[in-house]
Amino acid sequence: MIRRDALLLGLAAAFAVSTSAWALDRELTPEEQQMITNIGAHNSAIRTMVGRFLQIDTNGGRTEGTFFLERPNKIAFRYAPPSRDEIVSIGNGFYVLNRRDETYYAYPQDTIPLRQFLGDTINLMDANVVDVSTSDGYMSITVIDETIAGTVQVSLVFGTDTLDLVQWSLVEPSGAELTFSLYDVEKDREIPRSYFSIPANYKPLKQG
Repeated sequence: MIRRDALLLGLAAAFAVSTSAWALDRELTPEEQQMITNIGAHNSAIRTMVGRFLQIDTNGGRTEGTFFLERPNKIAFRYAPPSRDEIVSIGNGFYVLNRRDETYYAYPQDTIPLRQFLGDTINLMDANVVDVSTSDGYMSITVIDETIAGTVQVSLVFGTDTLDLVQWSLVEPSGAELTFSLYDVEKDREIPRSYFSIPANYKPLKQG
């Protein structure tokens, strides 16, 4: 079973109480600015993605599954058995489903993790960027939000040659971290509409 609170790392935007005081402590080089611009343009042009992911939590626990992305603002993470969890964003809400119990928790759309990457047009320069680093053919871009619960951090890792998203890490206020690595990714694949829907027989649960 995937912890529901761990699934919700990055739930920040809807609960932000003020403009974050965090900021990048240096000026980006022209090369970094151009790379970030290129990353945004490249990924904005990709309308759908499907593939597999490996999730590693703070304690080293490993969970695999499949993901489906369609711009704007639609994404689904299906965790492999024995987990019965699924995360779905359908453009007007963000849901954590339990396929065994046929229940779900609902959240506002703008609280979805990875929201900086799901828009119709990606411009990471408009996000609250606090760190940019390049090493061994990868660029890591870290953005941060201040929430009622504390500071939430998302680090996105892109290949500098392909400009593709290959990994991201989510850090919750407690310091717990989830890292997602992507593989077997296919772009611009047709995705069934049903993948971004909530079954009519599923029952909503109250957040507690």
